[in-house]
Amino acid sequence: MARPEKPKTIAAYPRRRLFCACPQKTSDMAVMLSLEEFETLRQIDYLGKSQAECATQMNIGRGTVQSLYAEARRKVSRFLIENLDLSISGGNFALQSLSPEDHQKENARKGNHFMKIAVTYENGNVFQHFGQTTQFKIFEIEENKVVKSEVIDSNGAGHGALVGLLSGLGVNTLICGGMGGGARNAFAEIGLEVISGAVGPVDQQVESFLAGHLETSPEHECHHHEGHGEGEGHCHGGHCGSGHE
Repeated sequence: MARPEKPKTIAAYPRRRLFCACPQKTSDMAVMLSLEEFETLRQIDYLGKSQAECATQMNIGRGTVQSLYAEARRKVSRFLIENLDLSISGGNFALQSLSPEDHQKENARKGNHFMKIAVTYENGNVFQHFGQTTQFKIFEIEENKVVKSEVIDSNGAGHGALVGLLSGLGVNTLICGGMGGGARNAFAEIGLEVISGAVGPVDQQVESFLAGHLETSPEHECHHHEGHGEGEGHCHGGHCGSGHE
């Protein structure tokens, strides 16, 4: 009996999964790039890691990395040369979120890339319970500097509505206090970066994040029970109650 294939660890879903070769579609064919193939490109070509380092990060052998990487480059070449669409999906993988330090390093590498950061907000400080936040402060970033900021109302209760709100606003990164597993998984699905455990003045946290030394505290994270629905659950004094039996 054949041994089951081992899942490859990826750090995050790509922010965009479909790329079109030209405005007018000329073919129904698309190049299909698996998520683990994409991960080898991200680590080796984008982050500058060696194949050995990539193998360690993905929890697989170096030979497997070599095969995935070669196939990924071949597919991207076809996308660029043959006027085909490129779709990133599927594969045999396990998701592992980036640490706050890796998030900051990766954003620092983006240089002039425009981005939006949202922070849970209450009276100038980071609000500690994501699912109950009534306001966010939104920061627009260019050249790693804040060019605009505004406080907005959440217009919804529960993590489902909040995930949809931030996605619709084009937010790239969320900084918050505590967050439950349901919301964290929902953000992972759309490729929005989450940095939890932040404490203190909102503006200061964003400046620290952009400078690459935002400090977070696991003690301020609340761990919600699985199955919290929108509007359910409440946290008190750093502990999470389900609001239901």
